[in-house]
Amino acid sequence: MPLHIHALYHVDFEKLGYIEQWAQAHGHSVSITTLYHQDSLPEHDRYDWLIVMGGPMGIHDEAAFPWLIEEKQYIKQAIDAGKTVIGICLGAQLIAHCLGAKVAPSGIKEIGWMPIELTEAGKQHPLLQDLPTQAFNVFHWHGDGFDLPKGAIAIAQSKFWHNQGFIYQNETHQALKTWVMGWQCHFEVMQYSMSDMIKFGSDYLNESRLCHPDSVQSPEDILVQGERYIADNNAWLASMLDRLNVTV
Repeated sequence: MPLHIHALYHVDFEKLGYIEQWAQAHGHSVSITTLYHQDSLPEHDRYDWLIVMGGPMGIHDEAAFPWLIEEKQYIKQAIDAGKTVIGICLGAQLIAHCLGAKVAPSGIKEIGWMPIELTEAGKQHPLLQDLPTQAFNVFHWHGDGFDLPKGAIAIAQSKFWHNQGFIYQNETHQALKTWVMGWQCHFEVMQYSMSDMIKFGSDYLNESRLCHPDSVQSPEDILVQGERYIADNNAWLASMLDRLNVTV
């Protein structure tokens, strides 16, 4: 059955990327709220999945981005309504916050193509059965981290930060077979979107490299490695989305 997917955007240069390509290939419709343009948010019965994208701000930056207040309420309502909710980077941090977890600077920035590894629980989870059981490279761009939300399963970790992803299911809505999933990394990235992140985040990237040379790559390295890893990352994302869209 075709889905209607609604996405929340925080900036112009962090878009659905491969998710939009996957949706089109499967006949799913997509709508978008650009929060930074003060777009109105749809009623929760108007969509099937909610996808919360990334952005350079932090979840506590409400003074600079007052729409974060309404967005957090909206995400919490979606979870409480039993929707499938997917968070990417900032989106995962917002979801973790809405589930009661602490979100704060992790003490280290991870930017570039670096490995993560599934936890034992992650290796066993039905949504992740097509992901590698050994360490694999994903695209990072984050400095904040989240604690594991109560009731969630930790699914991945890296050398630098132990909570790289989580999966949560609202006990009230288990019969719906819907999931809440958050990833710090960007499986959705494509060559053009990765280039946009480098372009618009160049100052942040350069400053971060000075402070964290072991965990922040150069723009050149990011682009070269992207050519090697993007296709695999998109394929792993497609598998997760496929599994989310069937009873698991």
